[in-house]
Amino acid sequence: MNVSGVSLSVLKGVLFSYILTAGMLMLLAFALFKMELTEKPVAIAIIVIYVVATLFAGFITGKKCKSRRFLCGLLTGVAYFMVLALVSLAVKQDAALGSSFFTTLALCAGGGMLGGMLS
Repeated sequence: MNVSGVSLSVLKGVLFSYILTAGMLMLLAFALFKMELTEKPVAIAIIVIYVVATLFAGFITGKKCKSRRFLCGLLTGVAYFMVLALVSLAVKQDAALGSSFFTTLALCAGGGMLGGMLS
């Protein structure tokens, strides 16, 4: 697969992952409203949402790639994270690059790569 095919596959995977993320965040918001969850379960749920979304996106991207599926999945996870980071920085201009920044990068990249390997 050529470079433009890979980039189109990554773009489709990231788009799918954000649609999936939106749906899962709506379910989380509903659960938060109905069950009055505390901060810890919500934080864990958000991490699970990141990993699940990138896992499925990496899986979809890996299916489109014929070789080096793990790399295509990794690129999808990193692209997901970059959009997430840019939106976060745009909303909160004074956001610092803390430990959660790199942890989230590792989770998104790892989820995408695992999805690519499983495809």
